[in-house]
Amino acid sequence: MIILIEIIPVSSARERRTFVDLPWRLYKDDPNWVPPLRTDMFNTLNPKHNALLRLGPSCFFLARKDGKVVGRIGCGVDNLLNKAKDKNLGYITLFESIQDYEVAEALFDAAADFLRRHGVEAVTGPQSPSNGDDYRGLLVEGFEGPPALLASYNPSWYQEFFEKYGFEKQFDRLGFWFDLDEIPERLIRGVEIAQKRYKFTVRKVDLNNLESEILAIKHITDKSTPEEWPDMISPSLQEVRAEVKKLIPIVVPELVYIAEAEDGEPIGMSVTLPDYNQVIKRMNGKLLPFGWFKYLYFKKKIDAVRLFALMVVPEYHRKGVSAALYKYSMEAAKERGFVGGDASTIHEFNVRIYNDALGSGGKAYRRFRIYQYKL
Repeated sequence: MIILIEIIPVSSARERRTFVDLPWRLYKDDPNWVPPLRTDMFNTLNPKHNALLRLGPSCFFLARKDGKVVGRIGCGVDNLLNKAKDKNLGYITLFESIQDYEVAEALFDAAADFLRRHGVEAVTGPQSPSNGDDYRGLLVEGFEGPPALLASYNPSWYQEFFEKYGFEKQFDRLGFWFDLDEIPERLIRGVEIAQKRYKFTVRKVDLNNLESEILAIKHITDKSTPEEWPDMISPSLQEVRAEVKKLIPIVVPELVYIAEAEDGEPIGMSVTLPDYNQVIKRMNGKLLPFGWFKYLYFKKKIDAVRLFALMVVPEYHRKGVSAALYKYSMEAAKERGFVGGDASTIHEFNVRIYNDALGSGGKAYRRFRIYQYKL
């Protein structure tokens, strides 16, 4: 008996609910999986709340087999990125499937056909569905333990699905783990020497002067985002402002730092957050009716942090600025009672920041792969 796989474009509210709900069934026996907040995922599927979906055509698909939904995928085109990079690329995102290659193949076919119809020449992914750091890259190494905040998580067999279909590695992004009880003494001494030699300072963010800090962050991101990176462009001021205001409710100001040159120019920044995944895991995707109370209670028990962003302008590479940002962030996290920290993710070709992470005591423990596929 041949069972056909049906591919359904997501268009109705019911289909969106099915798309959002599918991982709860696929990961029900996986103790490491962290359920996303359902409200956030619904917003991700809505162009009114997700600017990426307004940058070009997009579509989400469900796969149904024997009357049951067994997989999903999203795809689209980021015309802003394509214009900046002079490319004609599409992306895939939010892929999930049962352990059945025929299901994965049907989903990849649907996404490829959609992108081909919109003139795309090559596909990359998995990419973030919101142009952020969430769901970016396929986890291919480091399946032990739950993911850190915003980091990807998936079954190990997804790698086989991608590569059997013909996806090839474009590049990897690495996650590092820091033991806060083992801040290297050489890092502390090296930062002291670097700050005296190159006359830069590191300070905590000042939320009382938020607009000034937003302009500083914009300056740093503009200067520190390399043009040759294939998947990133510097965000607009509006995007920076929106991202900062989104982080305000969950940020700990003592864990956010700005580095400044002697003349006051912003030359580096780091943003570290508590690993809220430790709380989100207990909420099962819901804030109401009891999720909010769980958040308020369990957030006091979070014992790890996530380094969300670290950037340094090119003129201050190899001058100890990134090492200083690591040092100040780790010391502040340790003072607040955290015992460990995740720094994810660092592009494997970002050699300077990669080496700085190692030199600051980090251990590469997870690998996330971005694939490409020529249409």
